[in-house]
Amino acid sequence: MSDSNEVLTEPTLERRTRRRFSAAEKQRLMAEADALPRGEQGAWLRRNGLYAAQLSQWRKALAEGGMQGLAPKPGGRAPGDPRDRELEKLRRENARLQHRAQVAEDLVALQKKLSDLLEQARNEPS
Repeated sequence: MSDSNEVLTEPTLERRTRRRFSAAEKQRLMAEADALPRGEQGAWLRRNGLYAAQLSQWRKALAEGGMQGLAPKPGGRAPGDPRDRELEKLRRENARLQHRAQVAEDLVALQKKLSDLLEQARNEPS
């Protein structure tokens, strides 16, 4: 029995990360795929862990944008305009204040009705 409390991780359970290809790698892989004889592309794709759809997307990007089209794009959501965030914040605050004003107006109307009812009750002969 081991005295160490260290847990050894199993390499097959490690989390896989998405591969990223540079523009040059994409171009090289497309050239290799195009040079293959008919019927061998499927095996080549499996060996390289690629999909035919990736190659067609890369070809389309190359045709539309040249080498810039093949360059990896930065991940994540594009940063928003700070003016849009400020505008949304002001809209929420405006809606909140309008709701508070409506509640206050409703309370004043309710108080008036209650006052009228109490005045009527006082003026009624018993």
